[in-house]
Amino acid sequence: MTLRLISSNIRFENAADESHDWPKRKTLLANTLTKFNADVIGTQEGRQPQLKDFESLLPGFELIDSHREWITERMYPTLYINSENITVNKSGDIWLSETPYEAGSSSFKSSFPRLCTWASLTTKKNNHSFFLINTHLDHVLEETRVEQIKVLLKEVKDKNTENLPVILMGDFNSSPDSEVRQEILSQWSFLHDPWHTLQLKEETSYHKFQGAYEEGTRIDWMLVDKKVKTHDIYLDKSTEEGLYPSDHFPLMGIFEL
Repeated sequence: MTLRLISSNIRFENAADESHDWPKRKTLLANTLTKFNADVIGTQEGRQPQLKDFESLLPGFELIDSHREWITERMYPTLYINSENITVNKSGDIWLSETPYEAGSSSFKSSFPRLCTWASLTTKKNNHSFFLINTHLDHVLEETRVEQIKVLLKEVKDKNTENLPVILMGDFNSSPDSEVRQEILSQWSFLHDPWHTLQLKEETSYHKFQGAYEEGTRIDWMLVDKKVKTHDIYLDKSTEEGLYPSDHFPLMGIFEL
């Protein structure tokens, strides 16, 4: 069963972005993502109105939020499933703090409350199940991100009760050679970076709506269970007359369950 996944930081709605503010680019972003024919789209950033607005632009996709009590001012990593292809078995949010089930909680000097969302999913065509995690770590301190990922790793263990193949994706705000990555692989050695497996050249995923950022790195990743075969992974660099879908390039992955 081929599985097509997207991880995309969609950039929160912000009038200061002027020509790249959400109303001006949301259709381009939706078109860029839907042409990939994904089974699941994972987004980072965005508050509830923006995320609901985006759902309306993704025909056939359903936002997974039945587990969630929205907080108006918070931004959320979110999963959208292609409801023709995917069944949701269970899902939830984990706040990356010392109190992970206190919605909106924050620790470790984090600039904002951060969280991950997870789901146990099954493909309708072949009845193959997998466990998907989408997260967005803090953007300032590496020590903060390391503590946040420790919470994620600890708490997710109790959710994946069937020991399903795991895929972890998101905006980690850390490069592939960071302490965050080292922490993940030290605990979850069953994961690998398909970018490395395919021996791809390193690229920058965050580009500030410019298409390039010399000081940048690949902070948007997918780490995939070694049980899962990788067919392809790449950054989609679509643009339209100087307009970019987001300030991050969407990450597209094709895998085999």
